Amino acid sequence: MAAELSETYACLPSTERGRGILISGNPKSDSILYTNGRSVIILDLNNPLNVSVYGEHAYPATVARYSPNGEWIASADVSGTVRIWGAYNDHVLKKEFRVLSGRIDDLQWSPDGMRIVASGDGKGKSLVRAFMWDSGTNVGEFDGHSRRVLSCAFKPTRPFRIVTCGEDYLVNFYEGPPFKFKLSHRHHSNFVNCVRFSPDGSKFISVSSDKKGIIFEGKTGEKIGELSSEDGHKGSIYAVSWSPDGKQVLTVSADKSAKVWEISEDGNGRLKKTLTCPGSGGIDDMLVGCLWQNDHLVTVSLGGSISKFSASDLDKSPVQLSGHMKNISALAVPKSDSKLILSSSYDGLIVKWIRGIGYSGKLSMKEISQIKCFAAVEQEIVTTGFDNKVWRVSLNGDQCGDAESIDVGSQPKDVSLALHSSELALVITDSGVNMLRGTKVVASISLGFVATVSAISHDGSEAIIGSEDGKLHIYSITGDTLAEEAVLDKHRGAVSVIRYSPDLSMFASGDLNREAFVWDRASQEVKLKNMLYHTARINCLAWSPNSSMVATGSLDTCVIVYEVDKPPSTRITIKGAHLGGVYGLVFTDDYNLVSSGEDACVRVWKLNPQ
Repeated sequence: MAAELSETYACLPSTERGRGILISGNPKSDSILYTNGRSVIILDLNNPLNVSVYGEHAYPATVARYSPNGEWIASADVSGTVRIWGAYNDHVLKKEFRVLSGRIDDLQWSPDGMRIVASGDGKGKSLVRAFMWDSGTNVGEFDGHSRRVLSCAFKPTRPFRIVTCGEDYLVNFYEGPPFKFKLSHRHHSNFVNCVRFSPDGSKFISVSSDKKGIIFEGKTGEKIGELSSEDGHKGSIYAVSWSPDGKQVLTVSADKSAKVWEISEDGNGRLKKTLTCPGSGGIDDMLVGCLWQNDHLVTVSLGGSISKFSASDLDKSPVQLSGHMKNISALAVPKSDSKLILSSSYDGLIVKWIRGIGYSGKLSMKEISQIKCFAAVEQEIVTTGFDNKVWRVSLNGDQCGDAESIDVGSQPKDVSLALHSSELALVITDSGVNMLRGTKVVASISLGFVATVSAISHDGSEAIIGSEDGKLHIYSITGDTLAEEAVLDKHRGAVSVIRYSPDLSMFASGDLNREAFVWDRASQEVKLKNMLYHTARINCLAWSPNSSMVATGSLDTCVIVYEVDKPPSTRITIKGAHLGGVYGLVFTDDYNLVSSGEDACVRVWKLNPQ
């Protein structure tokens, strides 16, 4: 068998409250670049399922930009490193340079594609650096800033100029190459968050947390105008982007609005349209990033959601792209609809995906803050959080219906449901196991060992509880009591996951010592052993609906698929499935496997029998 990646549902851009983020686009297509953790995401605005992820940074990435010809991408991270790699074909690394001693906040290519300027945080004077991209040679001295430099821009036409701005409220102008300080402006009274040249280089604009946008002459650096304050933003302006013809700009602000401005020849800006992004009006709807990409106006909210407006029809409702920003810890596929995938991340977000379409909406449950465990059956979701509560939430189509909770007294470690009688659930805690029927604890049982995970048979007649010492305890369930029937002792590490096969003839278990077993349920003997191909702990496990395959996901970033009736050496290994580790696995049908992980992405793998 072989596995091929059929779909990726991308993570959202990482955001930070009180700071803008700088996204960029391909000059020759509708692809955009943004970062999340150590990943750089290349997303096609016209087809959000067309996603590519670059994950070679050793530290969290901060910004990425296409070269003027669209062939190369330069991306930077919090360690001050810039990596230059191919935009296509396996993203081969061309060069790597340590540019600053601290975080890089912005970088820009020169229009001839020969030089790169980067700005950010650093010790001493080195807050801005311009260098030849092929050799790393410096091409100028950048004095004049005393605090973090949040943004930099290269004039896109000759004579070349570089402009920078930052937390010292300054906008600095440099002539070159080699670049030398020319002049400094202190027209802003707060952090200057973003500076950008118009496409023809005749003007540049700076925007600030003082709610102002100031326009300068591109060649001399002199101030020529401002954005009108009459219809201006009511909060910090975090980002700005020019239209391709250089006659308009797009700004976004903490006041949750985006504005399109017409820039006159004399350099003043008049409001053309205020764009309202969809959202509930909460803090997460503050806008922190924007990009004018061909006919698309793109905005990014603090919650990471991307809204896509049409530049040629500003009255048209925006298309929203969303997903997760944090580690996706669990996945579920309701039996009634194998095209629907539910994913949950520990920050309390549950997202719906539809195979072939992608993002389909969020299930918002205001009561739930952080989700630790998550299970779904037909029309119900059961979650546990860090607040000692177990929630049962009914699903009505796209909406979450009634939510009921019960406090189990200590933090739940794992939850398992009887699929055919979803009223019955087992919740593992430090003190033992709680048996729930609906939202009532019908029994609290002290086990005499430290339990880690559990599984309950679909009909609710049997349960298996894994322990920290690697043992599997099998219990029969009668009424509201558990009776221990057997103890299986094969694991050499704490048990991390247990799952019954769909036909209930087998169960599989995995441990923190990177080993998995498939057991015959009737004889309680090992049916498939030597499943020792991961190099780190096993986090998750899933069965195919026909019970012929079992898949394991690990901290080592790999997914391994075994066929139960064949030796483990015939396995399929999907290497690097998720940067940082695989935390969720579920089959949608016998030949499609869904995975999720630390990188906040969801991927669908097609398994091809050979």
